[in-house]
Amino acid sequence: MSTDPALLAGNRRPIADYRAEHFLWQVERGIGTITLNRPERKNPLTFDSYAELRDLFQRLRHADDVTVVLLHGAGDNFCSGGDVHEIIGPLIELKAPELLMFTRMTGDLVKAMRHCPQPIVAAIDGVCAGAGAIMAMASDLRFGTARSKVAFLFNRVGLAGCDMGACNMLPRIVGQGRASELLYTGRALGGDEAFTWGFLNRLCAPEGLLTEAHAMAAELAAGPTFANGITKSMLHHEWAMDIDNAIEAEAQAQALCMLTEDFARAYHAFAAKRKPVFEGN
Repeated sequence: MSTDPALLAGNRRPIADYRAEHFLWQVERGIGTITLNRPERKNPLTFDSYAELRDLFQRLRHADDVTVVLLHGAGDNFCSGGDVHEIIGPLIELKAPELLMFTRMTGDLVKAMRHCPQPIVAAIDGVCAGAGAIMAMASDLRFGTARSKVAFLFNRVGLAGCDMGACNMLPRIVGQGRASELLYTGRALGGDEAFTWGFLNRLCAPEGLLTEAHAMAAELAAGPTFANGITKSMLHHEWAMDIDNAIEAEAQAQALCMLTEDFARAYHAFAAKRKPVFEGN
């Protein structure tokens, strides 16, 4: 592998000019906003939107103009999951090899969300079901409303609750017993209960949801974004580590962050009794 800085920098490229086909995409001041945009159907996913979302999150690993992602649905709902007519119907006609290709693709979306270095803030209103609940789960922070309805409803359609990483991630967010209840029954988790259980980080008024979620995204975008990417990576990878390996990995990660200009900026700002201005390097 080449260590030429110019060649390494060449792997980084802007993504603001990306033209999404199956959802809306906008970049402003370091915040990349994904809007699931089929409000008349409660923003369901199709084969094409699954694949394009996966590809976009994979591209974000190399983006140099996006430091935070804001994910939300158009209208009064987040996402109703896979489109019944465009996904569920065709799936019952497929054989095992094709079905496995599909389930691996949907899992690849979650992996891409977890491996992109940008924190993902999900703004969840109304229906958040099936794959929509999974995308919310795979986000780093979740803001919702009292009228949010989060449902991992795979059991309701004759499927196992172990879909797209749910049995791995959901217990870490709400606990094993609560995750078991949601995945065995497929019942909807209301906004107040989701906040109490820790699935939602913040409960907002519907009219203020996107504003508050955007404010959090802006706060993260103004922070030490290189260090934030390290935090996200460690939160993900330490799930499989014992405490000794986790502490050693964090020691190495923190030493790397101490080499950044942002670390020096924070010290000099503290010494001058002013707020640091981070630049992500």
